[in-house]
Amino acid sequence: MQLNLIVIRTGDMPKLVEFYTSLGLHFEYHKHGNSPLHYSAKIGETTMEIYPLAKDQLSADKNLRLGFAIDDFDEVIASLKDNIVSQPLQTDWGYMAVLQDTDGRKVEVYKK
Repeated sequence: MQLNLIVIRTGDMPKLVEFYTSLGLHFEYHKHGNSPLHYSAKIGETTMEIYPLAKDQLSADKNLRLGFAIDDFDEVIASLKDNIVSQPLQTDWGYMAVLQDTDGRKVEVYKK
């Protein structure tokens, strides 16, 4: 089995794209089929997409938790210091910190 797609929704796509771009993702702005314009990035074989909120959705889901092994860990942590929830520390899963994205989701970042 392999994870192929992750879709997160937000009320402020440019702001959320800026956050995830800071982690090293490279987004394209596009549309396919009947979908709304949205952002898409590849993480290995997995596609991560950022969509606007659905018509009946009042706010973004803050319970989803994501984790990324990133290059330039120290630089990313320094540039996103205002988003840190848990300072970097060594864990059983590696050296990591917990950040919060612009919608309030917890994002684990691991030193690659």
